[in-house]
Parts: sequence; structure tokens; C-alpha cells
Amino acid sequence: MFEMTHERFADLAGAYGGQIARWPQGEREAAAALMAAEPDVTSPILRAASRLDETLDQWAAPPVRAALREAVLATAPRPRRAAWSWAVRFGLGAGLAGACASGLAVGGLFLGAMTESNGAAVTAAMTGFEGVGVEGVSPASDV
Repeated sequence: MFEMTHERFADLAGAYGGQIARWPQGEREAAAALMAAEPDVTSPILRAASRLDETLDQWAAPPVRAALREAVLATAPRPRRAAWSWAVRFGLGAGLAGACASGLAVGGLFLGAMTESNGAAVTAAMTGFEGVGVEGVSPASDV
């Protein structure tokens, strides 16, 4: 425990109020020792801090009038969209359109390949799984 000075006692009372129980735990014992040793110095400090506590406890913020609230909200800045947001939306749409177009192109190429040479491409695609560890499974088994 360190010794409490008058200045430190007054600073703590000003910061934490007139009730020692509100003060930081490490300061309370030294404050109590100073209060016991010098009540004529510490009592006026605590009384002044307690009066301030009571005054602050009684104060309440006045209610906000509706007109003031509306005036403040009317002058508040509106959220702005980023200048490049149109580019993002356009880019996403263009990307989706490009993906759809490529899907149609690949589908058209595959359809064209299926009709060439009497379905040789389809036969090649269906038998392309030979040798990948799927022995004994025929295309028509338990589908």
C-alpha cells in the first residue's frame, strides 16, 4: 500500500465521486487510511464530490422535439452510390450473358458432333469410361 496524498485524494473524488466504494479497488485502502488520519481535510472534499454526484443524478436530458429531429434528419447527408456501381452491375450482367452464350455454343458444337458420322461421337463418348476402374458395368444395368 502506498501513501495517499491530499492532491491524489481530491483527484479521485473529482473523477469517481464522493463514495469511496466507486473508486478503483487499489485506491480505497489508502483513501480510507487518509480519511481516518485527516478527516478535517478529506470530509469537505467528499461532501463537495457528493453534492456534485447528487446534482448529476438529478439531471435528465430534455426530450427531443419532433420538429428538431426532422430538421436534423433532413440535413443529414444521404448515402451515395459509388460512381462505379453501374460498371459492376453491367459487368455482372455481361459475364452472365457471356456464360450463357458459351454454354449455347458448346451445346451446339456437341449437338453437331453427335449428328456427324451416324453417331460415332456419341458412341465414343459413352465408351470413354473403359479402363477407369468400372469393370463389369454395362450401360443398361440397373439404371
